[in-house]
Amino acid sequence: MAKRPVTTTSYLILEALAAGYGYGFDIMDATGLASGSVYPALRRFERDKLVGAKWERVSTAREEGRPPRRYYKLTARGHGALTEARARYGALGRLTAPPKQA
Repeated sequence: MAKRPVTTTSYLILEALAAGYGYGFDIMDATGLASGSVYPALRRFERDKLVGAKWERVSTAREEGRPPRRYYKLTARGHGALTEARARYGALGRLTAPPKQA
């Protein structure tokens, strides 16, 4: 079966991950995409081994008064997909890294 090309939505999410945006709401803010686009794509990326994911410590989230976040990071395969997507969508530009939090 032929490999599907990376969509514009997937490209934006991959760029956000590469720039350091690591969890769903962060990616939504960076890309302007809705949760109905971001979260299914992240699940697909995880299934296809484009990203690795892990939950943060519950104690960390509790200290900050929020639910735990699931953090995503590009794998080698994900970096390959991003390189491919950049060749296709390069004119859209790249996201910059998020500001450092104190």
